[in-house]
Amino acid sequence: MESRKFHTLLVTGGAGFIGSNFIHFMLKKYPGYKIINLDKLTYAGNLENLRDIEDSPNYEFVKGDIADRDIVRDIFTGEKINAVINFAAESHVDRSIEDPGVFIQTDVYGTFVLLEAVKQYNCDIFLQISTDEVYGSIAEGSFKETDPLEPNSPYSASKAGAEMIVRSFNKTYGTPILITRTSNNFGPYQYPEKLIPLFVTNLIDNKKVPLYGDGMNVRDWIYVTDNCGALDIVLHKGSIGSIYNIGAKNEKPNLWITKKLIELVGKDESFIQPVADRLGHDRRYSVDCSRIESELGWRPGTDFTQALEKTVRWYMDNESWWRPLKQFQEK
Repeated sequence: MESRKFHTLLVTGGAGFIGSNFIHFMLKKYPGYKIINLDKLTYAGNLENLRDIEDSPNYEFVKGDIADRDIVRDIFTGEKINAVINFAAESHVDRSIEDPGVFIQTDVYGTFVLLEAVKQYNCDIFLQISTDEVYGSIAEGSFKETDPLEPNSPYSASKAGAEMIVRSFNKTYGTPILITRTSNNFGPYQYPEKLIPLFVTNLIDNKKVPLYGDGMNVRDWIYVTDNCGALDIVLHKGSIGSIYNIGAKNEKPNLWITKKLIELVGKDESFIQPVADRLGHDRRYSVDCSRIESELGWRPGTDFTQALEKTVRWYMDNESWWRPLKQFQEK
């Protein structure tokens, strides 16, 4: 399959966890590409994630909201954008339960604004970064890309809504789109409200870790670099109009993850603090990745246990990165 070639990519939400890892991945692999990073710099956006490349001649940062038509227009009129990779989103389920309107504004309307620009300025590709949470929960088996979406939280509903807008632009206007639905990412630079960095940093501080319910909610965990590699292949070789599940077959109950993190940090299970379950908490996520494997030849390349150890070590070695974020979070 022939690979597409690009010159300038617009990466939205590139100061966040997955977005910043993706920018590093792409600049290292494609030194001839230029990347423009559009990020609103909400609490989860952190330019420290990209400090090492901020002076790179083929990297540019623009502070702004994807829902701001003027900023998006200025980017597209200032330079020929070949591809948009849309990471920008409100993404924390607990926050979506408390304030769902913000999620609808960014995740749905913001995606629409980007698509309007892609259509108007004849951009080659729009890649929507979605989540396995749009499927809802599954007791047995794994979701295929053709299965119906049944989101159960305001966050997952906003991501499903964004997907519907993306699909409609493809069907109505012929906009060249791709969609990925990825399982739970982990790795360096993840904001310490998510399970793994929250628990690791709590344990480093000799604080207990809040485990929802009985701890038996199951997630499939993928190391962020493996996800970046999958997104790279989908961007360059994915079939236009297609959806690709991305997972790593590392399905673990939250209790297993918790105990493993406790072991790696060198604590004991007395640090587990059971808390009331999250509202609408999905029991199990699982995606069938046979399509991306058979069509594009992608498979995750990182051993899960080694990746988890590497991640814990990163947080232990980079307290200067997460300490200010924890202090801000706890205010």
